Amino acid sequence: MSKQTSARRADGLSRSYDRQFRSDAAYRAGLPDVQNTDASLIQGANVPIQHVGISGFVLPMAVRSRDGKVHTLECSVTGTVSLAADLKGINMSRIMRTFYDFKDRTLDHALLEEILLTYKKEMGCSRARLLVEFRYPILQRSLRSGLEGWQYYRVVLEGGLDDLDRYQRRTHFDFVYSSACPCSADLTEHAREVRHVYGIPHSQRSKARVVVESHPGKPLGIEDIQELCLAALQTETQVMVKREDEQAFAELNGAYPKFVEDAARLVYEQLDADTRVRDFVVACSHLESLHSHDAVSVINKGLPSGLPADFQAFRDLVC
Repeated sequence: MSKQTSARRADGLSRSYDRQFRSDAAYRAGLPDVQNTDASLIQGANVPIQHVGISGFVLPMAVRSRDGKVHTLECSVTGTVSLAADLKGINMSRIMRTFYDFKDRTLDHALLEEILLTYKKEMGCSRARLLVEFRYPILQRSLRSGLEGWQYYRVVLEGGLDDLDRYQRRTHFDFVYSSACPCSADLTEHAREVRHVYGIPHSQRSKARVVVESHPGKPLGIEDIQELCLAALQTETQVMVKREDEQAFAELNGAYPKFVEDAARLVYEQLDADTRVRDFVVACSHLESLHSHDAVSVINKGLPSGLPADFQAFRDLVC
């Protein structure tokens, strides 16, 4: 036996890892469980916690497209539950273990609702929430050459259950587009016409992040949200291009110049007119090529107690 496997501390405790040891039910029953100790061990104020859980555990899941095809995508999950006063903590690993019981199912809002109901039953909480983030592929056709390429979109499915088991379904979606400045376009044309000077108006890569809450019984898929954003903004960035596509994109930007204020209102118009959409908030960021700062705007539907227009994470919109 090596010195490493036989080593013992001065107090007689072994310093070796026993690879043969197996725990049985009786052994597991005797393990200490600090989370479920009484309220006397709570540190700080004995008050409820609105959200407690784990964030960023990753696993592959199947996501079905609108045409029935299945994509296996890397998903990052945040799962939280409420914690009442007089309870020290939750079993964090149960959040993940319970989610893994559903890992072979197709990911959608119906599945999230089922998982959340299981959370509430097994963990004895009054509220629960899940956010599942992934990058979703949609095949994009070039403007003129007929080439095709995969455009990937950041998507977050957010589901929440309140005290009455009412499910709240929200989808977060990022749409990247080009924004040609109307002011710069007019100034360039002025220089050309008045002074016969050649100039190039500025445009920049931009991003709109929409959070959409759909009506129960009125499915709103990821492709549907992409189409609403495209109809609003028109100038989505391209994947595969030849020279004729680049020329077409320049013409497209000329046909649809937009300030950041215009972008927010255009997306509002599309979402507000869709009967599948109950509530929404839109945040836009134009990564200015003229300035060293960005132009931003936020707009919401404006329902009483609805989604607020208080978005502040504009650095997340850098693209």
